[in-house]
Amino acid sequence: MEMLKSIKVLSFTHFLQGPSAVQMLADLGADVIKIERPGGAYERFWSGMDTFPNGISVFFLLANRNQKSLALDLRSEEGKAVILKLIKETDVIVENYRPGAMEHLGLGYKQLKEINPKLIYCSCSGFGADGPYSKRPGQDLLLQSLSGLMSLSGRKSSPPTPVGTAVVDQHAAVLAAFGIVSALFNRERTGEGCKVDSCLLNSALDLQMESMAYYLNKGEVWDRSDTGLASRFHQSPYGVYRTKDGYLTVSNTPVEKLAELLHSEKLSHYTSKDQMSKRDEIDKIFADIMKTKTTKEWENIFTENDIWYAPTNDYKAVEKDPQVNWNQMILTMEHPDAGRVKLINHPVRYNGEAPKQRLFPPKIGEQSVEILKQYGYGDTEINDMIKKGIIVSNSRNS
Repeated sequence: MEMLKSIKVLSFTHFLQGPSAVQMLADLGADVIKIERPGGAYERFWSGMDTFPNGISVFFLLANRNQKSLALDLRSEEGKAVILKLIKETDVIVENYRPGAMEHLGLGYKQLKEINPKLIYCSCSGFGADGPYSKRPGQDLLLQSLSGLMSLSGRKSSPPTPVGTAVVDQHAAVLAAFGIVSALFNRERTGEGCKVDSCLLNSALDLQMESMAYYLNKGEVWDRSDTGLASRFHQSPYGVYRTKDGYLTVSNTPVEKLAELLHSEKLSHYTSKDQMSKRDEIDKIFADIMKTKTTKEWENIFTENDIWYAPTNDYKAVEKDPQVNWNQMILTMEHPDAGRVKLINHPVRYNGEAPKQRLFPPKIGEQSVEILKQYGYGDTEINDMIKKGIIVSNSRNS
């Protein structure tokens, strides 16, 4: 499903936000060249939980498939000259250096659009291209904190609670890919290039478009709960509730229906109009009732009576979940160095199919020679740059 075939992308990205955005384009057939420093990108040398099968970083593997690696010293004039040559035939640049870094290298948007006016140039940053925070370090956890996202989660008696995965990074990556594809579509109509900016701050706020809209228009947000309530703005019940032997997540249900189903005299004193204004009272009653039966018993009752619920799965359960497997969301990769690795697959389906993996995440400089030859460099020039350390060649075939 190579919808972006023939689109040439230069990726000056590291960590997660940038590489994940680029991988979405690469999955759809874009010809992506990852520009790395000669020592390799940061994500090759760090991985959560020290996950390095056969010495290969899973953090690198999870967001760098279907890409080629050109390991190049951008601080050298010869290295910069290589990029300026590639730019003439490039459709898209994606970068997530700190604002100003690409300009300092002579590779900013204003500088490069003089060479290629049709260039789509996407910058992924923490806070945006300019403004009072633009020079601050941008990282998922920090933006969860600054944006207010962290204040929405956790119990009343606990500190503000971060989401347990890099949700801001990943959403910013999706927004960047969306912006790039939109700019490419516009270029097809107008012939004009575009500067696209995706930042973590805007991503974090976009994730809160519902909850923050209520605050902005009402001027208040209910406090976090010490019962099962998972939201500061939903009616009860809405959250995670302890059962006799575990937990179960329950969503919105009219309290009249619950009172009848659960044979609860206490709940029968409330109506649907109370579920918002008296949500804490109702939630405490519901939470106590949930403790009287096992998770399986509640699942059977709720299924039979069309109550919205879900199991509180851990990752072991998610991996075995029939719908997760039906959706083919776990990709098994037989990597030539790392061996068998399981990763999350491309999330969108096209005519019912996921994009195929074409290339393994590359070794440092794996395609350096191949790329330079494609752009007209001869063996003598290439070997000279290798000897000077301007490029690194690490082909699997060498």
